[in-house]
Amino acid sequence: MIRKAIRSGLTGLFLVVSSLAMASPEAFDGAIEHAHLLDALNLEGELFHVQGLELDSQRIWVTSVDPNNRKGYIHEFDRRTGKLLRRLELTDGPRYHPGGISISGRSIWVPVAELKPNSSAVLVEVDADSLQIRRKIHVADHLGCVAASGRTLVAGNWDSALLYIFDLSDNARARTIPNPSPTRYQDMKFVDGQLVAGGSLSLWSGAVDWIDWPSMKLKRTLRAGAIGPVRPWGRGGPYTGEGMAIEGRELYVIPEDGPSRLFHFRLDDRGETPPFPYGDRS
Repeated sequence: MIRKAIRSGLTGLFLVVSSLAMASPEAFDGAIEHAHLLDALNLEGELFHVQGLELDSQRIWVTSVDPNNRKGYIHEFDRRTGKLLRRLELTDGPRYHPGGISISGRSIWVPVAELKPNSSAVLVEVDADSLQIRRKIHVADHLGCVAASGRTLVAGNWDSALLYIFDLSDNARARTIPNPSPTRYQDMKFVDGQLVAGGSLSLWSGAVDWIDWPSMKLKRTLRAGAIGPVRPWGRGGPYTGEGMAIEGRELYVIPEDGPSRLFHFRLDDRGETPPFPYGDRS
């Protein structure tokens, strides 16, 4: 009986893993399509399960969740050396899971949610210079990523099945639309008037999508492979499955839990006629 139960459990696990492996019919075995790796920077400081990434000319900000102690953080690193400068705990009662982040002006927006779907979250505005909290917006759903531009926020819920669009000039009034892509977004940014969003398709594959704003139509997708060993057995996963930031053609990702590395890729225009306008951060 015990052996039968073990065999049955192993069979079930194999089927689950197989289904995850087959989730992306066009699996990509490289790093990121139409991009080449320039360098990788070691981030020298304690990080847990990485969630979001942002950067400016001098600093790098990373969010991570410590599931064992049910705490969430935003960490600040020196962009040149990778050394940890400071961190801020973001835990808000049962909400301890920070997600993908976005900077607009001198504000960093961070969603902090309960670790379950159909739950609750707060959108936290953090001052990029002082790393102090400016305000919180409560939302009756799990939110896992956010893009910010001026008075507009776009946030994805669990697996980014729905995208919330917030108008900060109208008391943070929100509307929702379905995700136009199968990608489960982890991080998204506004870039030259478009949304650029990265996430996973399976344990072994991911994607970066360009979405037209405000029509929210999917314009382009770059496939991504994985860095191993992949979760849940290792600390890696799809290159685009966790933190992602972009500056023009420069794409930055953090696919590994702590100890983590910031990977720097340069995007090209192969396959685009006319050349694809990557643009600048808005």
